[in-house]
Amino acid sequence: MVRLKRAYDERSDDDGTRVLVDRIWPRGVTKERAAIDWWAKGLAPSEELRRWFGHDPKRFDEFAERYEAELAGNPDLQRLKELAAAGEVTLVFGAKDRERNQAVVLKRLIEGG
Repeated sequence: MVRLKRAYDERSDDDGTRVLVDRIWPRGVTKERAAIDWWAKGLAPSEELRRWFGHDPKRFDEFAERYEAELAGNPDLQRLKELAAAGEVTLVFGAKDRERNQAVVLKRLIEGG
């Protein structure tokens, strides 16, 4: 199972492997509080794509398409899929919008949707 949590949310015992999917560490969150098992910088959107998206909800669908294209052939994506197949995984992200961010796209890719 794949869960999504903001880096500012409390961790819980059922989070399983916690994977940070941002290129930049979330502001104001200590490493101890975040309890990240794998900082997967290689799965984060490119700087150019992130800036273009700018968390504009109107751009999310195109962002998701472009982001999926960036992830094509990414070995970290395969590793993430293997982790999820083996047990609980929580994708941790810093974005304020819980419904339109890279973790949502990654979850969809992992779950085959």
